[in-house]
Amino acid sequence: MDKLDDMYNQQRDFNYLLRDDRGYPDFPLDLKEKKNQQILKGLAHECMHELFEANHLLKNSKNHRVTEVKDFDRESYKEELVDALHYFFGIVIYSGITAEELHEAFMKKGAINVQRLKSGY
Repeated sequence: MDKLDDMYNQQRDFNYLLRDDRGYPDFPLDLKEKKNQQILKGLAHECMHELFEANHLLKNSKNHRVTEVKDFDRESYKEELVDALHYFFGIVIYSGITAEELHEAFMKKGAINVQRLKSGY
């Protein structure tokens, strides 16, 4: 889990900077409070916005397009995905989910998905 821990810790440290230097809230947030749910919703919107920006770089993804664009800006695509991942980790951290919990839940859900596929789901 070293790489996951590195990414999680980097975002956590950034969230501390946002808290200390920019007045962002402390974390984890109390998810029962309306204002905190609004914060998470805003982060989710920003995360989705970055995914939309990545999608705009997929020039050949339109079903109705006849011509094919041969060039692809992989670095920009990767950057947008990383931006989305930063927001995602922010959501996880503000929600109070640890890297270990995220890993465990990811692996559990992955096993369920494999079983569903194998069973004809």
